[in-house]
Amino acid sequence: MRYEGNVFRPFSEANSYLLQCTIGCSHNKCTFCGMYKDRKFRIRSLEEIRTDIQMARDYYGDLEKVFLCDGDAIDIETDILLEILKELYAGFPSLRHVGSYVGPKSTLRKTVTELNQLRAAGLTKAYLGVETGDENLLQEIHKGVTAMEMLQAGKNLVDADINLSSMVLLGIAGRGERSREHAIATAEITNKMKPKYLAALTYTPVPNTPLFSKVASGRFELPDPFETLEEMKLIFENITIDNLKFVGAHASNYLPVSGTLQRDRQKMLGIVNEVLRTRDMRALRSEAMRGL
Repeated sequence: MRYEGNVFRPFSEANSYLLQCTIGCSHNKCTFCGMYKDRKFRIRSLEEIRTDIQMARDYYGDLEKVFLCDGDAIDIETDILLEILKELYAGFPSLRHVGSYVGPKSTLRKTVTELNQLRAAGLTKAYLGVETGDENLLQEIHKGVTAMEMLQAGKNLVDADINLSSMVLLGIAGRGERSREHAIATAEITNKMKPKYLAALTYTPVPNTPLFSKVASGRFELPDPFETLEEMKLIFENITIDNLKFVGAHASNYLPVSGTLQRDRQKMLGIVNEVLRTRDMRALRSEAMRGL
């Protein structure tokens, strides 16, 4: 397979064929993210993408899962995306899942009709970087949308019956009262958005990003591991919707906790509360074992 630059995917897409439809991210201004800072965003031609699908078909024969990368493949014109999906499902008879990162601004540029068309054509899952429900924090990290716009982007995907995974960042508010505000606002936007999955990652400074510079200069104080667990606890306590799959197994997290809210809430809270009670670092992932 051929790829340009480093290719990123959600950890749940580990068994998916990665089809590079765009290079980079259409927004690429988030202060914490360093994934695509080395490249200018562009959309690959349909001819190139068709050639890659044929190469994958020749190599794999058949596939069940495909992930469209790089960041924000939903920025591609809808008629082109529909052609890509058509090619994929025609080429792989066993295909049952096509996922993609989606940016809030590019999602909002799609009409509800377009999102319904994409779902009908086989776009089954979208990964939306919500990060936080806190209005001021969204502006500080340069997400490019308001909290209301972020909520609407997520709701549009849910209304189109696209399986939505909302990704949020523990620790992105720093230390102090803002940490609590971030956690509660994140639970609130989740309750309104109603994704199927809530995937929590822990903010880790990435060199050559604006937020890394603030950390290095002391203008942003990183929360300690237990403070990020306090945020996780607050999210658990303030989620009110049912059948939300919380995914906390990402390598960046100090304590991998997953389960379905509300069904598993007491068990999940019990795990977090016990670590907060003992403050035993041995119960956490070491810094050496954490990753992006």
